[in-house]
Amino acid sequence: PADGVINGKIQPKRTKAMDMRFHWLRDRECQQQFRIYWRPGKLNYADYWTKHHAAKHHQNVRKEFLTPHIVLEMLRQEQQLN
Repeated sequence: PADGVINGKIQPKRTKAMDMRFHWLRDRECQQQFRIYWRPGKLNYADYWTKHHAAKHHQNVRKEFLTPHIVLEMLRQEQQLN
């Protein structure tokens, strides 16, 4: 999987054939600018844009893109601490 290549857990057989984007991502991950991890399809928001899904899935996931739900939750938590 791509996360194993980026995180250095898997060494691809043909590194010369690897796309430069993977090397760029690996470099950023080593510099701790990015954190790369695997998510199953239902929790992987990148899948929303790259895969065909049923209408029900779009209805369930759409709110995450229209309203940055996780950002709002973090702001609420910060307000409760202050």
